[in-house]
Amino acid sequence: MNLAISAIKFFYNRVIKNDILKERRRPRHDKRLPVVLAKTVIDILENYCSQHETRIWLFPGNDPSRHLSIRTAQRIFEQAIKKTCIQKSVSIHSLRHSFATNLLENGTDIRYIQDLLGHSSIKTTERYTHVARRAFLKIQSPLDSIFAES
Repeated sequence: MNLAISAIKFFYNRVIKNDILKERRRPRHDKRLPVVLAKTVIDILENYCSQHETRIWLFPGNDPSRHLSIRTAQRIFEQAIKKTCIQKSVSIHSLRHSFATNLLENGTDIRYIQDLLGHSSIKTTERYTHVARRAFLKIQSPLDSIFAES
């Protein structure tokens, strides 16, 4: 869409020499929903922690008192995705999205999630409400119970 708008603006500006579109705003980009992974990892992590006796870091670096570098964590994540044959288009950042979505699904207040993620605006955090398989969809109106009792 932006390419079409640019072409039309070019035509009017350069060819016709009449900038009738100067005042027009471009449409906002579509916001993609974040990719979220399942919670099936918890059992695996518990097993890992018991086998490797994790103390300070879940995944320590070469020096056990330091964590892995970001690039090393990304590489390990990419290898794990290949081994598990996950079909979703995921990155290590998907872990952050999964964390936030799982917190929301478990009933954590969105303001706490906002704080944990470091979002300055609640609008940024609200995108996870569209991803979560919201348990609150099962919430019934008090009026529903009136009809059930009759």
